[in-house]
Amino acid sequence: MEPRMGIYVHIPFCASKCGYCDFYSRAGCESDMPRYQQALIAHIRECVPRIEPAYIDTVYFGGGTPSYYGARRIAQVLDEIKSSGLLLRNAEITVEANPDSLTRGEARILRRAGVNRLSIGMQSANNDILKMIGRRHNFKQVEMAVRHARMEGFDNVSLDLIYGLPSQSAGDWAESLARALELHPEHLSCYGLKLEPGTPMYELKDSPLIPDDDLQADMYLAAVETLARYNYHQYEISNFCIPGYESRHNFKYWRLDDYLGFGPGAHSCVGRVRYSYVRDLDAYIQGVLQSGDMIDEYEQIGDFERGSEYLMLGMRTVWGITKEEYQHFYHNSFDELQRTLEEFRDSGWTVEENGRWHFTPEGFLLSNQLIGKLLEAQTARRAEQTPWIKPEVERQPRQTLPEKRKTIEELMLKEQG
Repeated sequence: MEPRMGIYVHIPFCASKCGYCDFYSRAGCESDMPRYQQALIAHIRECVPRIEPAYIDTVYFGGGTPSYYGARRIAQVLDEIKSSGLLLRNAEITVEANPDSLTRGEARILRRAGVNRLSIGMQSANNDILKMIGRRHNFKQVEMAVRHARMEGFDNVSLDLIYGLPSQSAGDWAESLARALELHPEHLSCYGLKLEPGTPMYELKDSPLIPDDDLQADMYLAAVETLARYNYHQYEISNFCIPGYESRHNFKYWRLDDYLGFGPGAHSCVGRVRYSYVRDLDAYIQGVLQSGDMIDEYEQIGDFERGSEYLMLGMRTVWGITKEEYQHFYHNSFDELQRTLEEFRDSGWTVEENGRWHFTPEGFLLSNQLIGKLLEAQTARRAEQTPWIKPEVERQPRQTLPEKRKTIEELMLKEQG
C-alpha cells in the first residue's frame, strides 16, 4: 500500500480569546486574513506536491476558530490541496467550528467543498459557565449548529466538552453530558481543564472555584461510565465515539504516522524529522512570501526518542503498546517495561489483552505519572547499557504514585462527605 500522510492547517484567528486557551491565535484581526490566506496557499502550493509518493488521507483545519475565518477561505485552501492530485477521495476532512460562527450557509459551503467532519466547540451546556470562561455562544447556538450541520448532510459530528470548569459541579457536568448526547454526535471529546501560565484564567489555578482533583476524577470516570452506556467507546484518554467514527487524523499523532503542518505554531513530522513554525502570524507570512526564517524548532529523532514517543502516545490509547512494536521503534529490551506494567496491573491501572498493554479508566486518570514511570524504566535500561550516563540518570527526580487506586465509589464518598 502506498504511504499515507495527514495535513494540518492552523487558522490563527478568533473573534475573541477564551480565558483558558493557550493555542496560538489572534483575536479580532480580520484585516490580516487576506494576507494570511495568500501566504497559506503559497506555502501549500510549494510544499504539498513534494510529498510524493505519499497520498493525503486526512486534512484537519484547527485553530483558533476556522469557522470564524470563513468557509469560503477554507474551501480555497482545500482546493489548493486537491490540486496536488494527492488527496484521496475517501479522505477524512475535518473543520473545527464554534457554534456562534457556524451558520447553515457556512455549513453548506464546507460540505460542498468536500469537508465531511465537523468538530464543534460546545464545552458546556451551562450558559453561566460558558459566559464565565469567555465563550461567545450559548447552548441554544450549539443545538442550532448541530442542526445546520445535519441539514447540510454532515453525518460525522464531534462535540468538545470540558470538565473541571469554574464553579462546575458533578451535576453540571452530568447535565452537559446528557444534553450533548441528546444531539446524537458520532464523536465526543472530554477534556479536563488545564490552566496554563499567560492565560487570563491562570490566576484561578488555586482558587476554590476550580473543582479539586478528586471531583475532577469523579467527573472523568462518570463520563467514561455514562458514554459507555450509550455505546460510545473510549479509544483515547479524552476521546469517545460510536464504533467506526474515531478521528483518523488524530490517530496519526498517536501512532507516529507522518503529517505536514501549515501555519504559525503548526508542527510537522516526516520520517525521523520533526519541526514547527514560529508562533507569530507576521513572521510566518513574511517567511512564506519573502523567504524569511520561520522555523521555530527542528530535530532529528533517534531510536531512544522514538521509543519514548511510542510509549507516551501509545499509552494514551486503548490499543496501548506491545513488546514487538516497542522493539521495532527502539531496538531494545522490553523487560523493564514489562515489570513496570505488571506492577501497574496489580494496582488496577493497566491490563494486558492479547499481548497489548493499556490503561484502565483509573489508569488514564494517572496517565501522566504512570507514563513518567514507564519512561524512567526505559531510561534505567539505557543506563545499564551505557554506564557513563548512570550517575546523571540517578540524579533525576522520580515520579511518585498513589499507594492504591481510587475507585469511583471512594471518589463519590469523599465528595459527599
